[in-house]
Amino acid sequence: MTLMKRSVAELIGTFWLVLGGCGSAVLAAGFPEVGIGLLGVSFAFGLTVLTMVYGIGHISGCHLNPAVSVGLAVGGRFAWSDLPAYVIAQVGGATLAAFLIWYIAAGAPEFALSANALAVNGYGPLSPGGYSLAAGFVTEVVLTMMFLLIILGATDKRAPAVSAGIAIGLALTLIHLISIPVTNTSVNPARSTGPAIALMTGGYGQAMGQLWLFWVAPIIGAGLAGVIYNLFAVADEPTEIEKLGGKVA
Repeated sequence: MTLMKRSVAELIGTFWLVLGGCGSAVLAAGFPEVGIGLLGVSFAFGLTVLTMVYGIGHISGCHLNPAVSVGLAVGGRFAWSDLPAYVIAQVGGATLAAFLIWYIAAGAPEFALSANALAVNGYGPLSPGGYSLAAGFVTEVVLTMMFLLIILGATDKRAPAVSAGIAIGLALTLIHLISIPVTNTSVNPARSTGPAIALMTGGYGQAMGQLWLFWVAPIIGAGLAGVIYNLFAVADEPTEIEKLGGKVA
Protein backbone atom coordinates (compact mmCIF):
# COMPACT_ATOMS: atom_id res chain seq x y z
CA MET A 1 0.00 0.00 0.00
CA THR A 2 1.45 3.37 -0.98
CA LEU A 3 2.29 5.99 1.63
CA MET A 4 -0.35 8.28 0.13
CA LYS A 5 -3.10 5.69 0.54
CA ARG A 6 -1.97 4.86 4.07
CA SER A 7 -1.91 8.56 4.96
CA VAL A 8 -5.43 9.09 3.64
CA ALA A 9 -6.57 6.15 5.76
CA GLU A 10 -4.93 7.78 8.79
CA LEU A 11 -6.71 11.06 8.03
CA ILE A 12 -10.08 9.30 7.87
CA GLY A 13 -9.38 7.26 10.98
CA THR A 14 -8.26 10.24 13.06
CA PHE A 15 -11.27 12.20 11.82
CA TRP A 16 -13.46 9.40 13.18
CA LEU A 17 -11.56 9.30 16.47
CA VAL A 18 -12.09 13.01 17.14
CA LEU A 19 -15.63 13.10 15.78
CA GLY A 20 -16.66 10.12 17.89
CA GLY A 21 -14.71 10.94 21.03
CA CYS A 22 -14.77 14.72 21.21
CA GLY A 23 -18.17 14.78 19.50
CA SER A 24 -19.66 12.63 22.23
CA ALA A 25 -18.17 14.95 24.88
CA VAL A 26 -19.53 18.09 23.23
CA LEU A 27 -22.90 16.86 21.98
CA ALA A 28 -23.93 14.05 24.32
CA ALA A 29 -22.03 14.14 27.61
CA GLY A 30 -24.54 16.36 29.40
CA PHE A 31 -27.67 15.93 27.27
CA PRO A 32 -30.36 16.78 28.21
CA GLU A 33 -29.32 17.23 31.86
CA VAL A 34 -27.72 13.86 32.53
CA GLY A 35 -26.19 12.55 29.32
CA ILE A 36 -23.66 9.82 28.72
CA GLY A 37 -21.22 11.39 31.17
CA LEU A 38 -17.58 10.51 31.76
CA LEU A 39 -18.18 6.78 31.33
CA GLY A 40 -19.94 7.26 28.00
CA VAL A 41 -17.28 9.58 26.61
CA SER A 42 -14.56 7.15 27.69
CA PHE A 43 -16.24 4.31 25.85
CA ALA A 44 -16.82 6.53 22.81
CA PHE A 45 -13.07 7.10 22.45
CA GLY A 46 -12.38 3.40 22.91
CA LEU A 47 -15.01 2.44 20.36
CA THR A 48 -13.60 4.77 17.73
CA VAL A 49 -10.24 3.02 17.94
CA LEU A 50 -11.80 -0.44 18.06
CA THR A 51 -13.91 0.17 14.96
CA MET A 52 -11.08 1.78 13.02
CA VAL A 53 -8.74 -1.12 13.76
CA TYR A 54 -11.09 -3.26 11.70
CA GLY A 55 -11.75 -0.48 9.18
CA ILE A 56 -8.21 0.61 8.32
CA GLY A 57 -5.85 -1.51 10.40
CA HIS A 58 -4.94 -3.60 7.36
CA ILE A 59 -4.27 -0.44 5.35
CA SER A 60 -2.27 1.91 7.58
CA GLY A 61 -1.87 0.08 10.86
CA CYS A 62 -4.49 2.37 12.43
CA HIS A 63 -2.18 4.68 14.40
CA LEU A 64 -4.56 7.69 14.54
CA ASN A 65 -2.07 9.40 16.81
CA PRO A 66 1.39 10.97 16.27
CA ALA A 67 2.55 9.56 19.62
CA VAL A 68 1.59 6.05 18.52
CA SER A 69 3.52 6.51 15.28
CA VAL A 70 6.58 7.72 17.22
CA GLY A 71 6.34 4.87 19.72
CA LEU A 72 6.06 2.29 16.98
CA ALA A 73 9.03 3.84 15.18
CA VAL A 74 11.13 3.71 18.35
CA GLY A 75 10.02 0.10 18.81
CA GLY A 76 11.10 -0.80 15.27
CA ARG A 77 7.58 -1.36 13.98
CA PHE A 78 7.30 1.72 11.76
CA ALA A 79 9.64 3.50 9.36
CA TRP A 80 10.83 6.91 10.52
CA SER A 81 10.70 8.14 6.93
CA ASP A 82 6.91 7.66 6.90
CA LEU A 83 6.37 9.60 10.12
CA PRO A 84 5.89 13.15 8.67
CA ALA A 85 3.16 12.03 6.26
CA TYR A 86 1.31 10.18 9.01
CA VAL A 87 1.50 13.12 11.43
CA ILE A 88 0.24 15.60 8.82
CA ALA A 89 -2.66 13.29 7.95
CA GLN A 90 -3.56 12.70 11.60
CA VAL A 91 -3.56 16.40 12.47
CA GLY A 92 -5.56 17.16 9.33
CA GLY A 93 -8.23 14.59 10.18
CA ALA A 94 -8.49 15.83 13.76
CA THR A 95 -8.83 19.44 12.64
CA LEU A 96 -11.57 18.64 10.13
CA ALA A 97 -13.49 16.76 12.81
CA ALA A 98 -13.14 19.62 15.31
CA PHE A 99 -14.61 22.13 12.87
CA LEU A 100 -17.46 19.74 12.05
CA ILE A 101 -18.24 19.30 15.78
CA TRP A 102 -18.28 23.09 16.18
CA TYR A 103 -20.62 23.44 13.19
CA ILE A 104 -23.04 20.82 14.55
CA ALA A 105 -22.91 22.12 18.12
CA ALA A 106 -23.63 25.66 16.95
CA GLY A 107 -26.99 24.39 15.70
CA ALA A 108 -28.24 24.23 19.28
CA PRO A 109 -29.60 27.54 20.66
CA GLU A 110 -27.83 27.13 24.01
CA PHE A 111 -24.36 26.53 22.54
CA ALA A 112 -21.76 29.20 23.18
CA LEU A 113 -18.13 29.00 22.17
CA SER A 114 -15.71 29.39 25.08
CA ALA A 115 -12.07 28.79 25.96
CA ASN A 116 -12.78 25.24 27.14
CA ALA A 117 -15.34 24.29 24.49
CA LEU A 118 -14.98 21.54 21.86
CA ALA A 119 -13.47 19.12 24.45
CA VAL A 120 -10.09 20.84 24.39
CA ASN A 121 -7.24 19.51 26.50
CA GLY A 122 -5.66 21.71 29.12
CA TYR A 123 -4.29 22.27 32.59
CA GLY A 124 -5.05 24.90 35.22
CA PRO A 125 -8.11 26.87 34.08
CA LEU A 126 -8.64 24.55 31.09
CA SER A 127 -8.47 21.36 33.19
CA PRO A 128 -11.94 19.97 34.04
CA GLY A 129 -10.77 19.49 37.62
CA GLY A 130 -8.41 22.46 37.77
CA TYR A 131 -5.31 20.23 37.88
CA SER A 132 -1.85 21.79 37.65
CA LEU A 133 0.60 21.75 34.76
CA ALA A 134 2.83 19.27 36.62
CA ALA A 135 -0.08 16.91 37.30
CA GLY A 136 -1.18 17.08 33.69
CA PHE A 137 2.32 16.50 32.38
CA VAL A 138 2.94 13.43 34.52
CA THR A 139 -0.50 12.04 33.70
CA GLU A 140 0.01 12.40 29.95
CA VAL A 141 3.51 10.89 29.99
CA VAL A 142 2.59 7.87 32.11
CA LEU A 143 -0.73 7.08 30.42
CA THR A 144 0.71 7.44 26.92
CA MET A 145 3.59 5.16 27.92
CA MET A 146 1.17 2.51 29.17
CA PHE A 147 -1.00 2.89 26.06
CA LEU A 148 1.98 2.27 23.78
CA LEU A 149 3.18 -0.68 25.86
CA ILE A 150 -0.27 -2.23 25.42
CA ILE A 151 -0.24 -1.51 21.68
CA LEU A 152 3.26 -2.95 21.22
CA GLY A 153 2.39 -6.01 23.29
CA ALA A 154 -1.02 -6.66 21.74
CA THR A 155 0.39 -6.43 18.21
CA ASP A 156 3.50 -8.50 18.94
CA LYS A 157 3.57 -11.69 16.86
CA ARG A 158 4.32 -13.56 20.09
CA ALA A 159 1.11 -12.31 21.72
CA PRO A 160 -1.85 -14.67 22.28
CA ALA A 161 -4.08 -15.07 19.25
CA VAL A 162 -6.68 -12.51 20.33
CA SER A 163 -7.92 -9.38 18.69
CA ALA A 164 -5.47 -6.55 19.36
CA GLY A 165 -8.22 -4.05 18.57
CA ILE A 166 -10.23 -5.05 21.63
CA ALA A 167 -7.26 -4.67 23.97
CA ILE A 168 -6.26 -1.32 22.47
CA GLY A 169 -9.82 0.04 22.47
CA LEU A 170 -10.40 -0.96 26.10
CA ALA A 171 -7.01 0.49 27.07
CA LEU A 172 -8.01 3.86 25.63
CA THR A 173 -11.33 3.64 27.46
CA LEU A 174 -9.55 3.03 30.76
CA ILE A 175 -7.12 5.87 30.10
CA HIS A 176 -10.06 8.27 29.65
CA LEU A 177 -11.74 7.03 32.80
CA ILE A 178 -8.56 7.92 34.69
CA SER A 179 -7.63 11.24 33.15
CA ILE A 180 -10.65 13.12 31.82
CA PRO A 181 -10.83 15.12 35.08
CA VAL A 182 -7.12 15.96 34.85
CA THR A 183 -6.49 17.09 31.26
CA ASN A 184 -9.67 16.02 29.45
CA THR A 185 -7.38 13.21 28.23
CA SER A 186 -5.10 13.66 25.29
CA VAL A 187 -2.41 10.94 24.97
CA ASN A 188 -2.72 12.04 21.34
CA PRO A 189 -1.21 15.27 19.96
CA ALA A 190 -3.48 15.29 16.92
CA ARG A 191 -6.62 14.97 19.05
CA SER A 192 -5.43 17.99 21.07
CA THR A 193 -4.43 20.07 18.06
CA GLY A 194 -7.72 19.88 16.14
CA PRO A 195 -9.96 21.48 18.80
CA ALA A 196 -7.23 24.00 19.73
CA ILE A 197 -7.01 25.20 16.10
CA ALA A 198 -10.80 25.48 15.85
CA LEU A 199 -11.04 27.51 19.05
CA MET A 200 -8.21 29.78 17.99
CA THR A 201 -10.11 30.69 14.81
CA GLY A 202 -13.08 31.50 17.04
CA GLY A 203 -11.01 33.93 19.08
CA TYR A 204 -10.03 31.67 21.97
CA GLY A 205 -6.30 30.96 21.89
CA GLN A 206 -5.81 29.64 25.44
CA ALA A 207 -5.79 25.99 24.37
CA MET A 208 -3.27 26.73 21.64
CA GLY A 209 -1.03 28.29 24.27
CA GLN A 210 -1.11 25.05 26.28
CA LEU A 211 -0.82 22.75 23.28
CA TRP A 212 2.93 22.22 23.72
CA LEU A 213 2.27 19.95 26.72
CA PHE A 214 0.03 17.67 24.68
CA TRP A 215 2.76 17.15 22.10
CA VAL A 216 5.76 16.91 24.40
CA ALA A 217 4.32 14.68 27.13
CA PRO A 218 2.68 12.04 24.89
CA ILE A 219 5.76 11.80 22.65
CA ILE A 220 8.02 11.35 25.69
CA GLY A 221 5.71 8.64 27.00
CA ALA A 222 5.55 6.92 23.63
CA GLY A 223 9.32 7.02 23.20
CA LEU A 224 9.81 5.53 26.66
CA ALA A 225 7.40 2.72 25.79
CA GLY A 226 9.30 1.94 22.60
CA VAL A 227 12.59 1.76 24.48
CA ILE A 228 11.13 -0.34 27.31
CA TYR A 229 9.38 -2.80 25.01
CA ASN A 230 12.57 -3.32 23.03
CA LEU A 231 14.03 -4.84 26.22
CA PHE A 232 11.62 -7.73 25.74
CA ALA A 233 12.54 -8.34 22.10
CA VAL A 234 14.07 -11.67 21.16
CA ALA A 235 17.84 -11.28 20.88
CA ASP A 236 19.07 -10.66 17.32
CA GLU A 237 15.55 -10.89 15.93
CA PRO A 238 15.09 -8.45 13.01
CA THR A 239 12.29 -5.91 13.29
CA GLU A 240 9.34 -5.96 10.92
CA ILE A 241 10.76 -2.94 9.08
CA GLU A 242 14.19 -4.54 8.76
CA LYS A 243 12.62 -7.73 7.38
CA LEU A 244 11.21 -5.59 4.55
CA GLY A 245 14.61 -4.09 3.86
CA GLY A 246 13.87 -0.72 5.46
CA LYS A 247 15.71 1.28 8.05
CA VAL A 248 14.39 2.14 11.49
CA ALA A 249 16.89 4.87 12.28
